[in-house]
Amino acid sequence: MVIIMDTGAAADIIQAVIDKVSELGFTPHPIYGVEKTVVAVIGDKTQEKIEVLRTMPGVERIVPILQPFKLAARDVAPQGTEVDLGRGVTIGGQSLVMMAGPCAIESAEQYVAIGRYVRSAGAKVLRGGIYKPRTSPHDFQGLREDGIPLMRQIKEELDILLISEVLDPRGVELLADVVDIFQIGTRNMQNFSLLTECGRTEKPVVIKRGMCATLDDLLKAAEYVLVEGNNRVILCERGIRTFETQYRNTLDISAVPTLKRMSHLPVMVDPSHSAGRPDIVPALCKAAIAAGADGLLVETHLDPQGALVDGDQALDAPAFERLMRELEPFAHAAGRPL
Repeated sequence: MVIIMDTGAAADIIQAVIDKVSELGFTPHPIYGVEKTVVAVIGDKTQEKIEVLRTMPGVERIVPILQPFKLAARDVAPQGTEVDLGRGVTIGGQSLVMMAGPCAIESAEQYVAIGRYVRSAGAKVLRGGIYKPRTSPHDFQGLREDGIPLMRQIKEELDILLISEVLDPRGVELLADVVDIFQIGTRNMQNFSLLTECGRTEKPVVIKRGMCATLDDLLKAAEYVLVEGNNRVILCERGIRTFETQYRNTLDISAVPTLKRMSHLPVMVDPSHSAGRPDIVPALCKAAIAAGADGLLVETHLDPQGALVDGDQALDAPAFERLMRELEPFAHAAGRPL
């Protein structure tokens, strides 16, 4: 259940409710909003104690949550959650956030060059993986630990936010002081030990929907991060596996408004992994904006044909710059600056 406090409730009154929840044997998760504070209550048989909590000073009302995902449910924050990514960039509010860059970091020269052009084109976050989960063990697995100094170098040179994929709890510790946003890939959406470890940090976490996962599955994965106390979670639709062979995956565009209805968490779209080909990426970006996505994750590379990972779906520099120009009127029509 969720306890919704009165507007402007004093800190000591809110704390008294939190203490009472703990005293009753439940786990409180306070979420402090601009106008209201809500306290999500996790535990068995919480319904039996509703009357005890409802009569406490400062409690406006209590909303039962029947879904299996308690903290991710829309009832926890009906107005939606805005996640601070750092450096003055937020996602989930009015602005659309563009994240762009290569699937994998290949060298210092490659990463710095790509970082410069995506930043100049308007991207707020630079992507780039040093740990790559590949279907075949014979494929390029990423620079791994050797890539960490390169990430430090580009942060110093370009002053830009970095998002990178983590594959296991050890990677969370290794990347904690260099990466601004952790990415949980589709193959790790149900890696519960990894989700839990990310939940113990204060960094934003982008969770990509598994290729065969339902929206309930995705929200329950997010719950693993939220229950550890990290509320900075972003959901990512990246296409699901279907029978169609004309593109890599099928972008479930209906997932965007549906997740917005089900959850208060920001929702973004990865059109590159959905398409698997660059020519339809712009159209999918525009569809995502129309559907209400809060951000986009677009794969870019200066030399897609020479890329070590996923070059067949990456936009080159001219195509990415053209995309950013094309998206401006779509964002404006949606009432959201890009």
